Amino acid sequence: MANKEATVAELTEKFASSSAVLLTEYRGLTVEQLKKLRRDISENATYSVAKNTLLSIAAKNAGVTAFDGLLFGPSAMVFVHGDAVSVAKALRDFAKENPLLVVKNGVLDGAALSADDVKKLADLETREVLLAKAAGVFKASLFGAAYLFNAPLSQAVRTVDALRAKKDA
Repeated sequence: MANKEATVAELTEKFASSSAVLLTEYRGLTVEQLKKLRRDISENATYSVAKNTLLSIAAKNAGVTAFDGLLFGPSAMVFVHGDAVSVAKALRDFAKENPLLVVKNGVLDGAALSADDVKKLADLETREVLLAKAAGVFKASLFGAAYLFNAPLSQAVRTVDALRAKKDA
């Protein structure tokens, strides 16, 4: 009994502290495949297998209702503590190799996600790529502004050179 209470407390903490939580079904996957999945997502998430009743109680304790009625069969939660897009991509890639892994739904920053929403999340660029693209846009804007400010000065220099050349001729 104390072990179950400790498990529920740990799961509740994971629900509360995660930026995203994804519900998966792993029916038919081997222990080796699950170890590989855990390694693939370990940088940004943890993969937790627990009894559905304990997951349900922990979700309710954390105020998460997105998984109501979906906790049946061999269920596991992906608790994301890093980049949710990277985790969604890793799950998508793993599911391509191992079609027995099914992403049922999820929660991202308190908003419920369907399985299709998780697929769309996986299709997004990673945070680092988006930041790099934004930096490129800002850099291009700065170069454009610098050119715009230098243009009148360059024009004045060319005009003076033309006048000097005309005077010398």
